[in-house]
Amino acid sequence: MEIVLVVTSPTNAHTDMSGSGRPRTSSFAEPPGAPGAAAAAAGSAVAGGSSAGKSGASQAAGSSSTGFGNLKLARDSGKVTTVVATPGQGPDRPQEVSYTDIKVIGNGSFGVVYQARLIDSQEMVAIKKVLQDKRFKNRELQIMRKLDHCNIVRLRYFFYSSGEKKDEVYLNLVLDFVPETVYRVARHFNKAKSTIPIIYVKVYMYQLFRSLAYIHSQGVCHRDIKPQNLLVDPETAILKLCDFGSAKQLVRGEPNVSYICSRYYRAPELIFGATDYTSNIDIWSAGCVLAELLLGQPIFPGDSGVDQLVEIIKVLGTPTREQIREMNPNYTEFKFPQIKAHPWTKVFKPRTPPEAISLCSRLLEYTPVTRLSPLEACAHAFFDELRQPTARLPSGRELPLLFNFSPVELSIQPQLNSTLIPPHARAQTLPASHEGSVSDSPAQPSSAPGCINNST
Repeated sequence: MEIVLVVTSPTNAHTDMSGSGRPRTSSFAEPPGAPGAAAAAAGSAVAGGSSAGKSGASQAAGSSSTGFGNLKLARDSGKVTTVVATPGQGPDRPQEVSYTDIKVIGNGSFGVVYQARLIDSQEMVAIKKVLQDKRFKNRELQIMRKLDHCNIVRLRYFFYSSGEKKDEVYLNLVLDFVPETVYRVARHFNKAKSTIPIIYVKVYMYQLFRSLAYIHSQGVCHRDIKPQNLLVDPETAILKLCDFGSAKQLVRGEPNVSYICSRYYRAPELIFGATDYTSNIDIWSAGCVLAELLLGQPIFPGDSGVDQLVEIIKVLGTPTREQIREMNPNYTEFKFPQIKAHPWTKVFKPRTPPEAISLCSRLLEYTPVTRLSPLEACAHAFFDELRQPTARLPSGRELPLLFNFSPVELSIQPQLNSTLIPPHARAQTLPASHEGSVSDSPAQPSSAPGCINNST
């Protein structure tokens, strides 16, 4: 394995840096040093864990320098680091990449996350540094290199660096930096004792389902969908799915570990110990996220694996033997008390839109194959408002690009295309000669397989 040369030099150009290396703040942001601010920063980078950022920020605040590979780098903007890195997409053509304003914004069992500013473009990036086991290829790197979608955090570059111990090698993933997470946005409204505007729920969830449709079409299951892993720009409302550290290319017939996914968002088949599960576990998790945004708190807040199942049964009722068989054919223990399902309308607040409740009920089903597919979720009536040409964010700003579907996306479930692309967006998404036959038409060619780069 090649270990790249990492060089530091004093900054003599680009010294302005707009006066600070900090990311821009927003209406959702807490001031630096506020409780939870560091955790959100870690989430904004790769969302490695809900508590990861606090310790990372403490480390940064408590020392004058931070270790990066075998270097000691100042936490301010006084030094530049230059590495030989490989682009995340395209040919393996290593190139020099320089960045500055390096600081720790999160750490945890996955490694350390840094924030930095690219010298050439002045863009902020997140650098996720993980210890590399030389016996195995890094699954996260392999998956990130094949994904290219507007609702997935982009792998810009990657490089290796040596650690302080002998033969210690670190993989560094240079990723898009996005300032907020759905977790923090929701918490912002909860602290203000208000509910998140339903338009945000729609815009965020729609983009999540788009990202899931794309990765599932590539055979990839994320396996850790949760609000902390959903990055958002609070000004544009663009959402990007991040943290593919648990993701895996699922192959039918090959076993997978069942102890995966954060507890509140774990699909029941995982709790039942299934090892031949499908990407439908991501759909369950997405349903939990939707329910949480509507409720203002997790819908299934279990304290343990068993307690998690109890919380699910309180809402969905006791699963039938057939449902258990569909979740895990090898599960034989069945000693749960018979509890009736709680009406969905009573699970949520009185003013919750019926379409939101309907969508939730179609995502949170025991039987994995009966859950909606990601694109079926996008086509659900809950998102009809987004397909109106007059739809706007509360600020009056236009919605982010929602209908710039690529040929890959349009080929997943073509029968849904006429619903997914509203009339006012068809001329901009499809060739003019095919405007009348959306369901059978390919989108305009695009360099990115996951999105067409146009405006709605």
